[in-house]
Amino acid sequence: MTLKKIISGGQTGADRAALDFAIDNDLPHGGWVPRGRLAEDGMIPDRYQVTETQSSAYAERTEKNVIDSDGTLIFSHGPLAGGSELTQKLAQRHGRSCLHMDLNGVDEFYAAFEIMHWLQRQGIEILNVAGSRASKDPDIYYATFHILEAVYYFSVIEESMPDFINRPFDLCDPHIRKEAPSTLTEAVTRLMEDLPLKERVAIAGLNEREFFDRHGALDIYIRNYFGLSAGNTRLLASCRNESGNHDLDIDGAVVMILKNFRSLVKTTHSLRVVKA
Repeated sequence: MTLKKIISGGQTGADRAALDFAIDNDLPHGGWVPRGRLAEDGMIPDRYQVTETQSSAYAERTEKNVIDSDGTLIFSHGPLAGGSELTQKLAQRHGRSCLHMDLNGVDEFYAAFEIMHWLQRQGIEILNVAGSRASKDPDIYYATFHILEAVYYFSVIEESMPDFINRPFDLCDPHIRKEAPSTLTEAVTRLMEDLPLKERVAIAGLNEREFFDRHGALDIYIRNYFGLSAGNTRLLASCRNESGNHDLDIDGAVVMILKNFRSLVKTTHSLRVVKA
């Protein structure tokens, strides 16, 4: 992925999630915002490196962000309306690539892969992110943040993943079914093989809470490419047997795989300071 910068209009919801994601992942960020750093929750906090327009009209900053980006990504739960609909129309008017993700019609895994391939196809370096504000959609912030996290995560590890990872996701893909691990040990080993060294070392330095907060994309990957969502009964049975809980569900199996993976990584990849 060639993404070099994320911009947005700084509004609550999808806009703010994009800026927070960029900050958390050391990606340059910015964007145009209304004069006075206007947003529905008051002034946009100073930690966001955004630029004020000459007017307080939302439409002006919306158009400037579309023009200054290589492509616009819009998140919503349902059809576009208001400012989000205007954003799409402005992208069309200015000949900018635009992708709308209606999260009522697609899950986070599908959304992440569609976005990743769109970014690659369009060669987008400066991405404008827009979408619903928090007052209209209380769930849009976390949905946007988690999907962007998944996009970034998958783009980082795609070169070390099996070749089929670069194709649009399809549960009927024979490569996915053939490659699905059947035991807890195989699942943990697969994660060790798939993730690049720098990612494993980074995980080794996280505490348990940080690990589960930052690696939601691994959860999605395990559910889908390890076949749990498609009914990988052998892997589920292995997790139940290892845990001693014969009522363990898919959520529990995913957590168990992640915990075992983190435990192994902390044993094998922790950086140690050697004193002279």
